[in-house]
Amino acid sequence: MRAVTKVYPMGEVAVRALDGVDLDLYPGEFVVLLGASGSGKSTLLNILGGLDIPTSGEVWYLDHNLTGARDEDLTRFRREHVGFVFQFYNLIPSLTAAENVALVTDIAERPMPAAEALALVGLGDRLDHFPAQLSGGEQQRVAIARAVAKRPDVLLCDEPTGALDFPTGKVVLQVLERINRELGTTTVVITHNVAIARMADRVVHISSGRLTGIETNAVKARPEELAW
Repeated sequence: MRAVTKVYPMGEVAVRALDGVDLDLYPGEFVVLLGASGSGKSTLLNILGGLDIPTSGEVWYLDHNLTGARDEDLTRFRREHVGFVFQFYNLIPSLTAAENVALVTDIAERPMPAAEALALVGLGDRLDHFPAQLSGGEQQRVAIARAVAKRPDVLLCDEPTGALDFPTGKVVLQVLERINRELGTTTVVITHNVAIARMADRVVHISSGRLTGIETNAVKARPEELAW
């Protein structure tokens, strides 16, 4: 991202959600984007993932300029390169865990089987369970399996532990860490939880739509070592 701004008109007032953001992401790294509610981190994530477009500035993925791309090009970018994990699981209640994952594998170019993706997140024995038969943490892990089943280059996670208690949240973070380590998926987690920053390669701080600092962790914590 280069000099990215995002302005939302609110009646006679223009709300500047992002204000001149420069950011690079590197292959295989685990990045935590840390900021308070309303700091602009979700807007930043949406633009990185091609869900939204900037008001000004440029966004590149490798040699592809996403700035001003057509809707169909952004759709192809999301389908082929990006996985999303949100705070709320967005599972279809009438489908089993395997069927929820298969929604993505049916449209991906080189997907892993749904059973393999669910085994990766520790749910290999829950393929035929419906969301109502799963705990919140298990539902979030199904959502992660759905995101990684298409083998994305980039995994973008918006407060993935925000709706979970502490022990369950750590299990979800262990899954994300494993995916980053074993598959080499560039992983970005946005959160307001300072403790989670300890497991990142880099921590990007954002406030009022601006990046206020970037830190590198010389020694990364494992998810089981975190406390919040």
